[in-house]
Amino acid sequence: MQRDGGPIEEIHARDVVWFPPGLKHWHGASPTIAMTHIAIQESLDGKNVDWMEKVADDQYRK
Repeated sequence: MQRDGGPIEEIHARDVVWFPPGLKHWHGASPTIAMTHIAIQESLDGKNVDWMEKVADDQYRK
């Protein structure tokens, strides 16, 4: 997982992470470990999330 401008953070099974509204972040599997996540978000004025662009494998490995 990584917050925009921050270091890569390793997360583990059963970890809970929280991001404030408007903070660009990304997460995914490593080359050797799969990842599944459940996202819960609140709505504000009928809008709940802005999904950003997908990250290609070569970008994620940087």
